[in-house]
Amino acid sequence: MPSFTHLDASGNPSMVDVGEKAATKRLARARAIMVLGDEIMDRLEKEEIHTKKGPVFQTAIIAGVMAAKKTGELIPLCHPVGMENCQIHIQVNEQREVIIDCTASVTAKTGIEMEALTGASIAALTVYDMCKAFSHDILIKEIKLMEKTGGKKDFKRE
Repeated sequence: MPSFTHLDASGNPSMVDVGEKAATKRLARARAIMVLGDEIMDRLEKEEIHTKKGPVFQTAIIAGVMAAKKTGELIPLCHPVGMENCQIHIQVNEQREVIIDCTASVTAKTGIEMEALTGASIAALTVYDMCKAFSHDILIKEIKLMEKTGGKKDFKRE
């Protein structure tokens, strides 16, 4: 039966010891889905929303990458990893939802999914922050891991 990995035998918080694990190539992709509402989406020009603070999606991409790089400092007991790559793509789907995908990769002894989830989350929060002057009717619908490879087991969400 699976157990929580960040608890020791006494139930206290504990960092997972990855010292004996082999380094493998790992990749993770996380997705945030946002609904910004018509008032904001009507401002979309050439796949970008422009505000007094600047281009929203471009700023969110930078913020997401910066956050992914700091994941080990933000999440307790999360190992810092030397990310080899982090890419954030933002698009608007047919339902006028903003789709933020963060893909991160590393060759390491432990995973990269927390970095991908952090990147997608902070990119979404940055979009929220930059658009709230137009309307607070903004919804971050979900943030989820879409896939991960490497480590003990692979995962892919359809």
